[in-house]
Amino acid sequence: MTRSSRPVLFIDNEDSFVYNLVDACETAGCVVDVFRGDWPIDEALRYLERERPRLLVLSPGPCGPRDARLAMQILSAAPEELPIFGVCLGHQCIVEHFGGRVEPTGAPCHGKAAQIRHDGGPLWEGIENPFPAGRYHSLAASRVPDALEVTATLGSLVMAVRHRTRPIFGVQFHPESVLTPSGHRLLHNVLTRLGDVR
Repeated sequence: MTRSSRPVLFIDNEDSFVYNLVDACETAGCVVDVFRGDWPIDEALRYLERERPRLLVLSPGPCGPRDARLAMQILSAAPEELPIFGVCLGHQCIVEHFGGRVEPTGAPCHGKAAQIRHDGGPLWEGIENPFPAGRYHSLAASRVPDALEVTATLGSLVMAVRHRTRPIFGVQFHPESVLTPSGHRLLHNVLTRLGDVR
């Protein structure tokens, strides 16, 4: 893949895991551009128009979605056909942007593996069910809006959502974590299939 190829754009919400995700995408052969969460929205929109990225990744981060200003702004302004993948905070931003609610879980979980069940849809192809995944969060979706469907759960906790009509997918767990052995397969599915899933 050459630099003229359409890039994967990361919005870096200042989490220590961001570059693990970047490395996984680069290992898969992607060109990756990374911009911090304080990037001005007008510059971000010019970038989207100029580069036409193949995927927008909203990264994990230490805050809540209301404090992830650029992630929320870019969700409002991005072209509807742009594939978007949210991880942890990025997933929470997707939920809140479409009218859902994110609240404290009451039991913060940082660096623990959990057995997560998925719905067997195309983005989960090749991933065992249930599968182990690394959790690093104290917030979770407490209400999912009608525009999104839940595609993975841990008991009553929402672990993944997909937009019903747009190529948008979010996961609460960390696919890049060593606690998520199938994370590279999930990233492969996102990179190769998200734009085709409706």
